[in-house]
Amino acid sequence: MTFNVKFWGVRGSIACPGPNHTEYGGNTSCLEFEVGEHRIILDAGTGLRNAGQAFIKRDMNELNLLLTHTHWDHINGFPFFIPAYSPNWTIHIKAGHLKGKGGVQHVLSSQMDNPMFPVPLDALLAKVSYEDFDAGESFDLYPDVTVRTAPLNHPNGATAYRIEHAGKSAVYVTDTEHQPGVPDRNVLGIIEGADLVIYDSTYTEDEWPKHIGWGHSTWNEGMRLCQAAGVKRHAIFHHDPDHDDAFMDALATEAEAAWPGNFIAREGMVVEVE
Repeated sequence: MTFNVKFWGVRGSIACPGPNHTEYGGNTSCLEFEVGEHRIILDAGTGLRNAGQAFIKRDMNELNLLLTHTHWDHINGFPFFIPAYSPNWTIHIKAGHLKGKGGVQHVLSSQMDNPMFPVPLDALLAKVSYEDFDAGESFDLYPDVTVRTAPLNHPNGATAYRIEHAGKSAVYVTDTEHQPGVPDRNVLGIIEGADLVIYDSTYTEDEWPKHIGWGHSTWNEGMRLCQAAGVKRHAIFHHDPDHDDAFMDALATEAEAAWPGNFIAREGMVVEVE
């Protein structure tokens, strides 16, 4: 059974288009999980715009959109998602950090309200549903696709997602901040034995101490967690916009030498979960 992950956006904080960010990409967080005949989108950063243009050309009319959280770099592609403006589409949006806090529909509506955006949320023509749950819950998206979730250590909250299908699993863990020397039990629990983990690696070990409280981690911590949990492959993700192609090339060399399971997520990359 098909189980692939495509990276439509791999940056954190803010999109950074330009000649020094072409090799790894400049769009913010957005992943497409191709799970059997189903399509699941994780996060709605600026990479969602290109994903939407591709989806319109395919024989598709339905998908689930799972949001880790609603900071700008993870939702500001949504107003430019072409399928949301088509009456032929059905979109199910879920978030695990906003229950009792206004809900995900309210947040997306606020982003598109005056004076921030000229087109309101109620102008969408697609059949859109909004569901808030508590991070830590599990649910079946489809009879053959199970989703497990866990809360993450991030300002305003965030949710990790584990997608399971046909005996395979891929886990998306961003945005999260670790404590040095104290493995995050929530992360360890949700990534245990996974075939692929996509982890928040915004900073290097040298940079991270200057950003404590910002809600992010390092590839080194991601590697340690993956090794402790028996994970097969670790995708280094959510790259800082200041990390240009030359920086990322050097990081890739260092990370891949440290452990063969490490690799750098690049925009446009497709990874088979196996």
